[in-house]
Amino acid sequence: MRGSLLGRRTATRLRQVAISAVKSAKIKLLLCCCVLFAFFATRTAPFLGWTDHADSLNSFSGSRLYYRRGYALLINTWKRNDLLKQSISHYTSCHGLDSIRIVWSEPNPPSDNLVKFLTQVVQSNSRDGRQIELKFDIHEEDSLNNRFKELKDLKTDAVLSIDDDIIFPCSTVEFAFSVWRTAPSAMVGWVPRMHWIEKLFEGVVNSNALMPLCHCSESCYLSERSSTDVSGMNGNGGRYIYGGWWSVWWTGTYSMVLSKAAFFHKKYLSLYTNEMPASIREYVAKNRNCEDIAMSFLVANATGAPPIWVKGKIFEIGSTGISSLGGHIERRSECVNRFVAEYGRMPLVSTSLKALDSRNIWFW
Repeated sequence: MRGSLLGRRTATRLRQVAISAVKSAKIKLLLCCCVLFAFFATRTAPFLGWTDHADSLNSFSGSRLYYRRGYALLINTWKRNDLLKQSISHYTSCHGLDSIRIVWSEPNPPSDNLVKFLTQVVQSNSRDGRQIELKFDIHEEDSLNNRFKELKDLKTDAVLSIDDDIIFPCSTVEFAFSVWRTAPSAMVGWVPRMHWIEKLFEGVVNSNALMPLCHCSESCYLSERSSTDVSGMNGNGGRYIYGGWWSVWWTGTYSMVLSKAAFFHKKYLSLYTNEMPASIREYVAKNRNCEDIAMSFLVANATGAPPIWVKGKIFEIGSTGISSLGGHIERRSECVNRFVAEYGRMPLVSTSLKALDSRNIWFW
């Protein structure tokens, strides 16, 4: 009797284990099918007639934008020909590149050897019907404003502003370009920065509890605008402080992306040259600093929206720049407050959004 009961219990448990194993196998098989379907769907989308709607654009200054495919590489350089050669050699291998514009502000024109080398590099990568244009924009005056001089003969709407000592993998560049195409009025870049109210910043540091100045929302933006007067002070009784990378890292909040590595629409070159207050350009030229902050102010003032920070691998191939010098934060903070006074308000808008390429991460 007991042996029979034990046998029935054992059989019941074996059936339960078998059923559980079958269910588990079915779930795993279903997951595998989903993964395979997703993989083949991305590969065969063009053949199935699926269309990419990333080309639909937002409005810019009240009118519809229709961007031309590809982007122009606007690269700033100063007496670092080896770095320039290395950068151009890399970016010419990126498929979205349409043209290269080199901002040349040195007292002497580019050497024949440099021009010949870069021309050969461009020609060697201009294949499969793709012709990359190379042009030096030579300026008589040595000014940081030169990197944003209007370029009337650009064939593309998208501009990738880059320093000669920064290298991004082509996949990273193409992803950022795809992000920009969804919001062509925004600055899309890899190097985020933040602005703080000095009084709040001091309280945050003393309390060891960092809090973002303002998140991207309509009510917050309007509140920030209305609390700022033309003296560079704000309704909270403090000046603004420029926050470096550590401020962004700690809070996850930013209000600028630096133009040393960013996409923006070519129209901003015209606005910087012709519409932005001349006093700001004069300040940039005199102090040899903050042209990137000036561009961030200009775009934010035109759009009333924050920039977009894109995650990506960054390789810096040059030596340390002015950001490593003493007093850097103080000088940049002075720029922020000066520009606030020029605009009569704080146009920068803070956000905590970050664009990630979900194809390269497991959890998103």
